Formats: sequence, C-alpha cells, structure tokens
Amino acid sequence: MNVAIRFSEQVAEKHKPYGDKLSFYYSDELIEFERVAAKSPDRKIKIKVLPDCSVKIAAPEDSSDDEVLRAAKKRARWIYQQLREFRKQLTHITPRRYVSGESHYYLGKQYVLKVLIKPDQAAGVKLLRGQLEVNVRKYTSERIKTALEGWYKVRAKDVFHKRLDVVLEQALWVDKRPPLRILTMQTQWGSCSPNGRITLNPLLVKAPRECIDYVILHELCHIAEHNHSERFYRLMGQVMPNWERVKGQLDQMAGRIFNG
Repeated sequence: MNVAIRFSEQVAEKHKPYGDKLSFYYSDELIEFERVAAKSPDRKIKIKVLPDCSVKIAAPEDSSDDEVLRAAKKRARWIYQQLREFRKQLTHITPRRYVSGESHYYLGKQYVLKVLIKPDQAAGVKLLRGQLEVNVRKYTSERIKTALEGWYKVRAKDVFHKRLDVVLEQALWVDKRPPLRILTMQTQWGSCSPNGRITLNPLLVKAPRECIDYVILHELCHIAEHNHSERFYRLMGQVMPNWERVKGQLDQMAGRIFNG
C-alpha cells in the first residue's frame, strides 16, 4: 500500500495545551488524536488506540507538536490497522439493554442473562447452568447493570489472585508476591507502579484465562523492566512465547468487553 501522509495544518514551533486535537493523513484517511500528558518518566511518546476508536498520544510536556506528529507518522500503519479492527468490532455490537436473553462474557465464554424479579430478596447474581441469573426487587436496566458490575468485581478479585499465584512460578525475577489492586479503568487492562504494585481492570475477567495470564505476566515483566524496551519483550517472550497471539486475541475482544 502506498503511504501518503501530510499534516492537515501548519503546526507552530511551540506545542499547544494538552487536550487539543492534532491530525494527519494516512493514505486518504484523516486520523485525529488527542495529545495527553505523559505519566511515565522515561520520556517516550506512547500511542494508544482505544476500543471506542479514539486515539491518544502521551508525550512529555516539552515535546513540540512536530515531534508528536512525527511519532504518529512512524506508527501510522499500526494506528490505521487498530482503528479498522475496532470499527469492525463495533459494527457487531448492539447497545446493552440488560434484559433476559442477552449474552455476557465471563472467562472467555458467553452466558445468557436471566433477569428475575424478587421483591422480597436482596439483589444478587449467580452463575447457574450456563446462565447468569440476576435477581432484583424491581427491574431497571441500571439495577441489572450495577448488580452485574458488582459480581464481576468480586469474581475478578478471586480469579486474579489465583492466576497471579500460578504465573508467579514463571516470574523468577520477582522475589516476593506483589500487591494486587482491582480498579475499573476505561483504557487499560492493567498497570504496574514503580514500587511493584499491580493494578488490574475487573473487566479483564470477561476474557479467557490465557489472556488474563498474559496481562499479569506483562505487568510482572515491568517489575524487571519498567518500560517497553527490547529487554522487556525478550523477557516476555521467555515466559510466554505465544504472547503476541494471546494479545491479538485480547485485542479482538476489547470492543465487546469494554462496550458490552
């Protein structure tokens, strides 16, 4: 494919405030992205394509817009392919109504939602005979959604702690069990703080165990290499040789998980 990239406008020497939109062309498509503040101290420009088809680029404060656009240009093909894949997923996603008959993911499998109205019982969720049974005292979609989110968080805490114990056997560089936090995030599966605390998104419990292991191992590798250097990926390949395939599987599910 011939690549033709041009800036959509002249960019001043001094960068604009964070939150402004910048754009460039890949072939005939205009790709817009939001520049955000970099949280990492390694001064690298990092690009994220989110399941809702928005693009965010984190850059150091003193980086010019020209530098940020050049970084985007180098990854233009990857950005375009990610956007195309997420758009394809979104065309098959219908808005959740939280009614009986809908399907919801748990550990990579789809389960049929069954809503039960029980005025005399507290709200609750059970995984029973291939169904997710949710009982509420009075039906509203928000009550069903809240009950399910609570259930996913409880299950996530249990599953993530068990999977961490399993994959720690492969992470020989980790000398003690790292603290684990469960936190709902809009754009990340997980993160690792400089002091080694691992944070995981409870929505990840909707993905297969192999994908959960991949994310945990990814964050454990950051305890040894707190960046995405060549040494980081070499370490990742040692503990999970098929990580790229698993990551691809998780990427394909991202739109359905985050939006459903």
